[in-house]
Amino acid sequence: MKSIGLLALLLVASAAIADDSSSVEEGLVPAEPCTPDTKCELPNCRCSSTNIPGGLLPRNTPQFVTVTFDDGINVNNIITYRNTLYNRFNSNGCPAGATFYVSHEYTNYVIVNELYNQGFEIALHSISHRTPQTYWLEATTEDMKKEFGDQKIQMAHLANIPYESIKGMRIPFLQMTGNASFEVMKEYDLEYDCTWPTTAHTNPGLWPYTLDYASTQDCIVPPCPTASFPGLWVKPLVTWSDLQGVPCSFVDACFFTPDRTDEDAWYEFIVTNFERHYLGNRAPFGFFVHEAFLSAWPAVTRAFVRFMDLVNNLPDAFMVNAHEVIDWVKNPVPTDKYKAQSCRRFIPTNCTPRSCGPLNSSHNGMDYWMQICNVCPRVYPWVGNPLGL
Repeated sequence: MKSIGLLALLLVASAAIADDSSSVEEGLVPAEPCTPDTKCELPNCRCSSTNIPGGLLPRNTPQFVTVTFDDGINVNNIITYRNTLYNRFNSNGCPAGATFYVSHEYTNYVIVNELYNQGFEIALHSISHRTPQTYWLEATTEDMKKEFGDQKIQMAHLANIPYESIKGMRIPFLQMTGNASFEVMKEYDLEYDCTWPTTAHTNPGLWPYTLDYASTQDCIVPPCPTASFPGLWVKPLVTWSDLQGVPCSFVDACFFTPDRTDEDAWYEFIVTNFERHYLGNRAPFGFFVHEAFLSAWPAVTRAFVRFMDLVNNLPDAFMVNAHEVIDWVKNPVPTDKYKAQSCRRFIPTNCTPRSCGPLNSSHNGMDYWMQICNVCPRVYPWVGNPLGL
């Protein structure tokens, strides 16, 4: 997806239909405010807050860094991922993590399997990633089931990765859908959403929280959820500040930036935004980007690699998969105990690559070729027919 910064987000918000935040769909329970008397305790419940989980002091809190990439996985962008992310380790000796929010069209599922077997997180970014943005603004629960519930089934099948390993989602264009997406998360056993930007809670930053109670997060791209969804997590997109102080949710969405051919200036730009977290309340720091931006600007890529090298050598900062942040928030421990824990474990899966095609698509009449780890489908998988039966 083409990323959007705060200015674009605000334009979308102002053009959107009125945010009916006072109503809740039939069958859902309205979210009540979280008060000092509210019984909301970890590991299953956390009210929206900038307070460090577990009451830890900043100096005793691990600084988590989540690097994420959006959209399809293919033979072109895997080159960047291999060159920048592979064989990278944190100071505790554990492999560095990253999360891929994958959309379906033109994705090479053999490469998705490779990324999974490297220990990276595979998450959902919809089957269609369709335009216009109003499609997502107006999406119903049934629409979101077809885009994300079915995509979880599709991803596990075509890439041959465990269904239960798929825990997170991000909606295209960061367009919230009110309660609809969270209803689908609950039904399909998805753990967290990483769609919702915040510009009001950046210094100190907003930590992940559950939707048992009403969120205090600012709603940049309405509609935002109004119902109670016990145990479902929000991992906020804590925005960066560009050189003029304008918030931006994606690295490639920042408007006032250093010259994109100036590696040193970009490194300083990244580190300045990182320090807002590291020297503050240590809310997770996100490096949210699209690979096309990095491949277009080699100096930015070099600055990004330098930043990751910095993080990997800090004794109290850790590049992790997004769901690992949620796992820590559920059971927060100080940095010394975190470093003593075992590294994440997973069972690699096999992939017998198959090249399938031409496969006709019902949505546009085009023929597609696919690289998958399973039996070739009859037609091109799409919304309403995620396995191409």
